[in-house]
Formats: sequence, structure tokens, C-alpha cells
Amino acid sequence: MCSPLLSHVAAVMAAAAVFAVGSPASAFPTNLPPGSPPFPNPWAAFQNLSGCHMGEQRQGLAGLKDYLSHFGYLPPPPSSSPFTDAFDHDLESAIATYQQNFGLNATGVLDTSTVEQMVSPRCGVADVMNGTSTMARRTRSSRGGRHLYAYFPGGPTWPPFRRDLKYAITATSATSIDRSTLSDVFARAFSRWAAATNLKFSETSSESDADITIGFYSGAHGDGEPFDGPLGTLAHAFSPTDGRFHLDAAEAWVAGAGDDDVSRSLSSTGAVDLESVAVHEIGHLLGLGHSSVPEAIMYPTIRTGTRKVELEEDDVQGIQSLYGSNPNFTPTSPATSSREMDSGGAGEGGRRPDGVFVGVAVAAVGLLLAP
Repeated sequence: MCSPLLSHVAAVMAAAAVFAVGSPASAFPTNLPPGSPPFPNPWAAFQNLSGCHMGEQRQGLAGLKDYLSHFGYLPPPPSSSPFTDAFDHDLESAIATYQQNFGLNATGVLDTSTVEQMVSPRCGVADVMNGTSTMARRTRSSRGGRHLYAYFPGGPTWPPFRRDLKYAITATSATSIDRSTLSDVFARAFSRWAAATNLKFSETSSESDADITIGFYSGAHGDGEPFDGPLGTLAHAFSPTDGRFHLDAAEAWVAGAGDDDVSRSLSSTGAVDLESVAVHEIGHLLGLGHSSVPEAIMYPTIRTGTRKVELEEDDVQGIQSLYGSNPNFTPTSPATSSREMDSGGAGEGGRRPDGVFVGVAVAAVGLLLAP
């Protein structure tokens, strides 16, 4: 049976296809709260739920429950009893946990700040796996500097005898970005993690020889984690040693030779920086979960129109605790690690991909996109 969330996703994807033909910027909604995506993503309808609280019955809450279930905050409903539009105790508890993970006021009420965070484009990785949060929660007492990086359940990593990893770009027919540019972008993304650790990465043209495979896909693509069109979940990747890294081909990806080249393109409505998402998803491929530090690469969301590619202290501490440090690594100044090119942009059981960030693995650059 099709869930309310999936039904809504299908409708939004159809609408997005119309926008993609060339609608002017003025055609996009202007009544969304600050921090909202510049045009409707699969979760835009959650804006109508702002202010909902325990005991209410409002159309659309079933879709919100599907969203929270997808990212691990609620268990999936039995097929014989789908989610309802009732704001019950389970939903209140799920929202409170979500708020704790993102450093919001954990009231369990669907306030404006919570809704704005929920509609932000993000990584497909679950924030809660098997009942355990993969995000070290940011509280008032922890803001003084405690590292908030996290790992997947069980702490999977690449084994010591696999420190020279090969990656292959295997599915590019669904994107218009040329192969040479893709190679450059992913090489830079991998190099940022290599610089901080004793890991090495190299591209190979042979999929059978690759530890990691990278591809662009639309909708359902065989891994049980269908993409949802523009924004929503941007990408997902699996934890070690699976090696799969998938990007949503429907995104308005921007790729170039560097900061200046990319910045000229990121002003486009809904533009998503490919390298920023790639750096995030590679963190999942290496074993990192999400961080609740907004400045960190491994934060689940990222604003559209933003270039965020430099590892922050939280990312460095997390990856070095898994693979050791590179003695030649020089940390980047926090002031230069993230650039917002468009101040009006949006706020980033079995194995399941992140990572749109579930199970034991996953990342969406899902990354993820938020403030």
C-alpha cells in the first residue's frame, strides 16, 4: 500500500518537472518562512502543520509520521494499520527526540523552528538506527567544545589492510555534468578526507576493481531507497564496507573547478553544490554518522546556494579516531570552511543508505542541506 508520504512525493515530483522546464524565479512560492527551500520540496506540506501539538488531529500528520519513520524516529507502521493524522504520544516523543538531535527546544510541539528544519534538504541517512540516535545530542552543557561526531551502530570501518581505496564513477547517464568535471569534483572531495588521515583514494575505470562506486539515479534505483526529486534527500551512501554512493539526478547540481567557478552558479534557485554533498557522503562511506554541530561537514543538512567543503574540527576528530592522523595535516580556519552564496537559500535491521544522510549504513547530502 502506498504511504501518504510517498503519495505526496509523487505529486511534488510531477510539479517539480514543470518548474524544471524554465519557470522564472518569481513563479516560486514567496510565503514560506525564512530558511525554507526556495521552491517546494517533498516535505513542503509540513509548513501547514506548524503549531500542531499533542491531542490534535490535522490532515498531513500521517505524512509527517512517514518522514520521521524514514529517518528512524518512529518504527514503520504495519501494512494493515498505516499512520493516522492524530498527534499522539508516540509522535510527541519522536518530535522531541528530533528537536534534541538538532539543538532545538525539545518540547514535542511542532513549532516553526522544528518545521523549518524538517523541510530542509538533507542527507538520506537515518538519524536514529535500531532505536539509538546516531547524532551526539547538542545540549547547553555540551556547547563548550565536547566533540559531537558519531558513528554507525557497531562502528564499522574499512579494515587496516584496506587503506588505499579505489572508487569508480559508474552511472553518469542521468546527469549532464561531463565526466572530466565529475572526476575533478570527486577527486577533490576524497582528498579532503585523505589529507586528515592515513587513507588514500584513487579513481579507477573498472567497477569490479573498485571499493567504492558512485552514480546518479532518479526515483527508485534498486537499493530500497528511492530518490524524491528536487531537494528533499540529495544523496545517500552506505557505511563500510559496502561502498555504494548514490546521488539524486534530479537535483540542480553545480560543479566546477573551484570556489570562484562554483560561486557564479550557486546563485541559481535551488542550486546544490556537488562537492559539498560529496564530501559529506564520503564521511559516511568511511564510517562517520551525523554530527549535531551545524558547522561540521557531517551535519545532516546544508543550505542550497552554499559551498561547504572544508572539514571542521569535529569532522577531523571523528575521522582520525577511526583511521589515525596524517602528521602533515593542517586544519582549515573555520572562517573559510563554509560559504553561503545565496542568503535566501534553504536551510542540510538491514543495511540502509544514508546519507535524503538508515539501518546500519547511510548518508543524505540527503546531505543533507540546512542552516
